[in-house]
Amino acid sequence: MRDLGENSNTTEQREALESWRLEKLKDIRSASAQNLSMPDLSNEESRMLKRALELNWRMLMEDIGLWIPVSVWHTEHNDKPENEPEEEEIIAGPPLPPECNAQVHTDYGGAAVRWGLTHHKESAADCCQACLDQAKRARPGALKCNIWVYCPSEYGCYSPDKYEHKHQECWLKQADHPKLNFKDRYSETYRDAHPSAPVVVPWMSGVITV
Repeated sequence: MRDLGENSNTTEQREALESWRLEKLKDIRSASAQNLSMPDLSNEESRMLKRALELNWRMLMEDIGLWIPVSVWHTEHNDKPENEPEEEEIIAGPPLPPECNAQVHTDYGGAAVRWGLTHHKESAADCCQACLDQAKRARPGALKCNIWVYCPSEYGCYSPDKYEHKHQECWLKQADHPKLNFKDRYSETYRDAHPSAPVVVPWMSGVITV
């Protein structure tokens, strides 16, 4: 890690740690096969280190802030009292067609058809239309968009990944059985584990019906 310097990013740090982990595991296995002890470690300590590197590595990486999941799925929690009327929220831009099934404060998961980091649209309606257009034009065998996820906030939108998600990002996704990542509010438990998370889910999205 020292060799990376102060300006190294998280990806470089993760790769360096993974390289160190594999090298250390190789040394431990080699010593074990020859009935030898690792330098400066007892047999018991070697076994504990091997277990940590093989089975508990993801937990260790998360503890030091270097583990980022490829995709995140969370169980939806709705803490609203029963029969509480929904507040109608004004959505900027043109009205969305019914087939867009727009839901505010909602983030759906799915396989990325088009990355929103480099795909911005002026409005949620434009984002939904981009999903509809992609599905129509997709080649046989290619992923066809059936989920759109849009960032309507001028301040950007929170996500647990390493990227800074900006206003007007438009993610096109595909899932045979769409599942919610987040809905309405991030739970208190989630915010305790992710201090940068806001209270309200900033994204809006929808599952296309045609």
